[in-house]
Amino acid sequence: MLQLPGKVEIIEVGPRDGLQNDKSFVPTDVKIAFINALKKAGLKEMELTSFVSPKWVPQMGDAPEIVAECLDSVTRNIVLVPNRKGIERVYSTDCKAVAVFVGVSDTFNKKNINKTTAESLAEVLPLVTELKEKDYFVRACISTAFYCPYEGKIEEDAVLSLCKQFADAGVDELSVADTIGMAAPNESYSLFSKFKTAFPNLLLTAHFHDTRKLALANILAALQAGISRFDTSAGGLGGCPFAPGASGNAATEEVVYMLHRMGIETGIDLDKLVQAIEIIKPHVSGPIDSTYFRLNSLA
Repeated sequence: MLQLPGKVEIIEVGPRDGLQNDKSFVPTDVKIAFINALKKAGLKEMELTSFVSPKWVPQMGDAPEIVAECLDSVTRNIVLVPNRKGIERVYSTDCKAVAVFVGVSDTFNKKNINKTTAESLAEVLPLVTELKEKDYFVRACISTAFYCPYEGKIEEDAVLSLCKQFADAGVDELSVADTIGMAAPNESYSLFSKFKTAFPNLLLTAHFHDTRKLALANILAALQAGISRFDTSAGGLGGCPFAPGASGNAATEEVVYMLHRMGIETGIDLDKLVQAIEIIKPHVSGPIDSTYFRLNSLA
């Protein structure tokens, strides 16, 4: 095997990406307990919630309460924002880490936020500059970096070109997503190898969905390409309403288990991680589709 990192950073996206489209509204106190339990398990970076319209994403209607209760000085607590209104809401809190997002695919972007990719960039890039001037940590989430459910395969040059615009605007991190879980390990290795060369001074994070049960294989390929940061979701929660057939994110517990078996440190306690998933399990509409959780659940 190629040289692998001795330590990997896990960015937990379950409280935001994992829950945002669930059909059942998860009570605010349960979300807070879930987040706190994830932190106790050792997760130091986390997407807490998103400042989006409650009309369109009812699950995130309690975002102000989540932020007010869950900020701390140990964790990088990230809030996703879609536009200027979301940014203004962040400014009214003590949160200092923000995620913005755009899809490489025009069609996906139009179905998601009713804007083309170019229109999204025209709105978002000035906000990135403004946030950096105010000393915020800024994470750019790049959707449909491998395949689009409407346009098919996405060319690597298109992904790199879009990301360069974010890099030039001053983002701290690029989170690059296989939104519909269609990437193969050779594609993961190829794209992230190019990212390591193109953006040597940025935090580079891989975000895989497990729709076709290739998330772990793609993570291994990204590790071999030099990536040491991964977005994952406790219990494998998640999915995307604008990506037909897309299932949940790579399960945090399965990724951590694989890494630990390979001798790679994460700082995460798997037993406590299972306990955190036990908190959220009764409140989500679907099953917890995680082999590790099923084998180690306390229930």
